[in-house]
Amino acid sequence: MKRFFLLLFLFPIAAFSQSEYAKGEQFFNKGNYEKAKEIFIALYKKSPKDAGVIEYLGDIEAHTKNWNEALGYYEKLKELKPSEANYFYKYGGALAMKAKESNKFKALGMIDDVEDSFKKAIELNPKHIESRWALVELYLQLPGIVGGSEKKAQKYAEELMSLSAVDGYLSKGHIAEYFKRYKEAEKNYKKAVEIGRSKTTYKKLADLYKNKMKQPEKAKAVLDEYAEKSKT
Repeated sequence: MKRFFLLLFLFPIAAFSQSEYAKGEQFFNKGNYEKAKEIFIALYKKSPKDAGVIEYLGDIEAHTKNWNEALGYYEKLKELKPSEANYFYKYGGALAMKAKESNKFKALGMIDDVEDSFKKAIELNPKHIESRWALVELYLQLPGIVGGSEKKAQKYAEELMSLSAVDGYLSKGHIAEYFKRYKEAEKNYKKAVEIGRSKTTYKKLADLYKNKMKQPEKAKAVLDEYAEKSKT
């Protein structure tokens, strides 16, 4: 009987929390980060170890480019759930963005932590696609003297290929495009379109034609093909 009354007493509180959580999610999905933050901060004060609440707060700070605050929340998530790959990926992403906006000397001190975070995510989840994409981009953007290398980027593109052919071809196309090997990029993007038939694949090929190969008529044809496909 005591247990029954305890559950009766707690249920409205739990229901209220779930309702508030859903409301916070709605604001977040609509891009109203200020309102979402208000709700999740209130929930965080009640449940400071709720990973879902903490993750939303980190994502809100990341969307509003408050990298230090985002890192603080993602650090908490890593401590709460050290086996969750996505938390290491998000931490690495926020740290990479902070490094990008810092002076070169300060950024150099963050590179190892960024790289280690993405690699840790892959270690925890061998099928983690986003972390491999992040490493491809990292090795393309870094100067060779501090670890940047096409060979390293290609290594993770090959891993992407084994997990998802579409991501593999898109990453290989991205690498070729970065080094201005546009015909090679075109070949890979066409393969991605052929397999994936998604908006992303068509857009990558169209952007290559329009912005790099200066062939607007081909870009239009690709987008028209996607528009026609979307009708069916």
